[in-house]
Amino acid sequence: MARIHAHTHGKSHSIRPTSKNAPTWVTQNQAELSTLVVQLSKEGLTPSQIGINLRDEYGIALIKSTTGKTITKILLENNIKEEMPEDLDQLIRKAIGLQKHIKAHNSDRINVRSLELIEAKIHRLSKYYKRVGKLRRNLKYAAVIAQLE
Repeated sequence: MARIHAHTHGKSHSIRPTSKNAPTWVTQNQAELSTLVVQLSKEGLTPSQIGINLRDEYGIALIKSTTGKTITKILLENNIKEEMPEDLDQLIRKAIGLQKHIKAHNSDRINVRSLELIEAKIHRLSKYYKRVGKLRRNLKYAAVIAQLE
Protein backbone atom coordinates (compact mmCIF):
# COMPACT_ATOMS: atom_id res chain seq x y z
CA MET A 1 0.00 0.00 0.00
CA ALA A 2 1.29 3.45 -0.86
CA ARG A 3 1.95 6.22 1.63
CA ILE A 4 -0.26 9.30 1.83
CA HIS A 5 2.15 12.15 1.13
CA ALA A 6 4.99 10.30 -0.58
CA HIS A 7 5.24 8.38 -3.80
CA THR A 8 6.74 5.29 -2.21
CA HIS A 9 5.29 1.98 -1.18
CA GLY A 10 6.40 2.07 2.44
CA LYS A 11 9.46 0.89 4.25
CA SER A 12 10.60 -2.55 5.25
CA HIS A 13 10.19 -3.53 8.89
CA SER A 14 9.86 -6.59 11.05
CA ILE A 15 7.03 -8.93 10.21
CA ARG A 16 4.30 -9.82 12.67
CA PRO A 17 3.92 -13.47 13.66
CA THR A 18 1.82 -15.39 11.15
CA SER A 19 0.26 -17.79 13.63
CA LYS A 20 -2.95 -16.76 15.36
CA ASN A 21 -2.39 -19.35 18.09
CA ALA A 22 -0.85 -18.52 21.44
CA PRO A 23 2.89 -19.26 21.60
CA THR A 24 3.90 -22.28 23.64
CA TRP A 25 6.54 -20.42 25.68
CA VAL A 26 4.03 -18.00 27.27
CA THR A 27 3.32 -19.29 30.78
CA GLN A 28 0.92 -16.57 31.93
CA ASN A 29 -2.82 -17.01 31.59
CA GLN A 30 -5.30 -14.43 30.29
CA ALA A 31 -6.04 -12.87 33.69
CA GLU A 32 -2.36 -12.44 34.55
CA LEU A 33 -1.67 -10.80 31.20
CA SER A 34 -4.64 -8.46 31.60
CA THR A 35 -3.45 -7.34 35.02
CA LEU A 36 0.05 -6.88 33.60
CA VAL A 37 -1.31 -4.65 30.82
CA VAL A 38 -3.30 -2.58 33.34
CA GLN A 39 -0.25 -2.27 35.61
CA LEU A 40 1.94 -1.08 32.73
CA SER A 41 -0.72 1.42 31.71
CA LYS A 42 -0.87 2.83 35.23
CA GLU A 43 2.89 3.34 35.04
CA GLY A 44 2.21 5.79 32.21
CA LEU A 45 2.93 3.68 29.14
CA THR A 46 0.90 4.05 25.96
CA PRO A 47 -0.64 0.95 24.32
CA SER A 48 2.15 0.69 21.75
CA GLN A 49 4.79 1.04 24.48
CA ILE A 50 2.99 -1.68 26.45
CA GLY A 51 3.15 -3.97 23.41
CA ILE A 52 6.86 -3.31 22.96
CA ASN A 53 7.46 -3.88 26.68
CA LEU A 54 5.56 -7.19 26.60
CA ARG A 55 7.52 -8.28 23.53
CA ASP A 56 10.94 -7.36 24.86
CA GLU A 57 10.66 -8.27 28.55
CA TYR A 58 8.11 -11.08 28.61
CA GLY A 59 8.50 -12.66 25.16
CA ILE A 60 4.86 -12.12 24.19
CA ALA A 61 4.82 -11.34 20.49
CA LEU A 62 1.09 -10.54 20.20
CA ILE A 63 -1.16 -10.07 23.21
CA LYS A 64 -4.22 -10.69 21.03
CA SER A 65 -3.23 -14.26 20.22
CA THR A 66 -2.92 -15.08 23.93
CA THR A 67 -5.87 -13.17 25.44
CA GLY A 68 -8.14 -12.84 22.42
CA LYS A 69 -8.30 -9.04 22.97
CA THR A 70 -6.17 -6.11 21.95
CA ILE A 71 -4.36 -3.94 24.49
CA THR A 72 -6.80 -1.06 24.00
CA LYS A 73 -9.80 -3.37 24.57
CA ILE A 74 -8.23 -4.69 27.78
CA LEU A 75 -7.71 -1.10 28.94
CA LEU A 76 -11.30 -0.15 28.06
CA GLU A 77 -12.64 -3.13 30.02
CA ASN A 78 -10.71 -1.89 33.05
CA ASN A 79 -12.06 1.68 32.64
CA ILE A 80 -8.74 3.13 31.51
CA LYS A 81 -9.57 5.39 28.61
CA GLU A 82 -7.32 7.89 26.91
CA GLU A 83 -8.77 11.29 26.14
CA MET A 84 -7.17 11.22 22.71
CA PRO A 85 -6.21 8.25 20.52
CA GLU A 86 -2.49 7.52 20.53
CA ASP A 87 -1.82 8.07 16.83
CA LEU A 88 -3.52 11.46 16.84
CA ASP A 89 -1.64 12.45 20.00
CA GLN A 90 1.70 11.55 18.41
CA LEU A 91 0.88 13.57 15.29
CA ILE A 92 0.01 16.59 17.42
CA ARG A 93 3.30 16.25 19.33
CA LYS A 94 5.18 16.08 16.03
CA ALA A 95 3.38 19.22 14.81
CA ILE A 96 4.26 21.08 18.02
CA GLY A 97 7.92 20.13 17.61
CA LEU A 98 7.92 21.38 14.03
CA GLN A 99 6.23 24.62 15.06
CA LYS A 100 8.97 25.23 17.64
CA HIS A 101 11.60 24.50 15.00
CA ILE A 102 10.00 26.86 12.50
CA LYS A 103 9.84 29.63 15.10
CA ALA A 104 13.58 29.32 15.64
CA HIS A 105 14.40 28.84 11.92
CA ASN A 106 11.77 30.82 10.06
CA SER A 107 13.47 30.45 6.66
CA ASP A 108 13.17 26.64 6.70
CA ARG A 109 10.55 26.22 3.96
CA ILE A 110 10.86 22.44 3.70
CA ASN A 111 9.66 21.99 7.27
CA VAL A 112 6.83 24.47 6.67
CA ARG A 113 5.59 22.09 3.97
CA SER A 114 6.01 19.05 6.21
CA LEU A 115 4.05 20.85 8.95
CA GLU A 116 1.24 21.43 6.45
CA LEU A 117 1.21 17.72 5.59
CA ILE A 118 1.18 16.70 9.26
CA GLU A 119 -1.66 19.10 10.01
CA ALA A 120 -3.61 17.65 7.06
CA LYS A 121 -3.17 14.20 8.60
CA ILE A 122 -4.35 15.56 11.96
CA HIS A 123 -7.50 17.03 10.42
CA ARG A 124 -8.20 13.83 8.49
CA LEU A 125 -7.73 11.61 11.55
CA SER A 126 -9.74 13.85 13.88
CA LYS A 127 -12.62 13.86 11.39
CA TYR A 128 -12.59 10.06 11.39
CA TYR A 129 -12.40 9.79 15.20
CA LYS A 130 -15.29 12.25 15.58
CA ARG A 131 -17.36 10.19 13.15
CA VAL A 132 -16.77 6.91 15.01
CA GLY A 133 -17.23 8.54 18.43
CA LYS A 134 -13.72 8.36 19.87
CA LEU A 135 -13.40 12.16 20.05
CA ARG A 136 -15.77 14.89 21.17
CA ARG A 137 -17.64 16.54 18.30
CA ASN A 138 -16.67 20.05 19.40
CA LEU A 139 -12.93 19.30 19.59
CA LYS A 140 -11.05 21.30 16.99
CA TYR A 141 -7.33 21.29 16.24
CA ALA A 142 -5.74 24.69 15.86
CA ALA A 143 -2.01 25.29 15.56
CA VAL A 144 -2.10 28.10 18.13
CA ILE A 145 -3.87 25.97 20.74
CA ALA A 146 -1.49 23.06 20.13
CA GLN A 147 1.49 25.31 20.87
CA LEU A 148 0.09 26.17 24.29
CA GLU A 149 -0.27 22.55 25.44
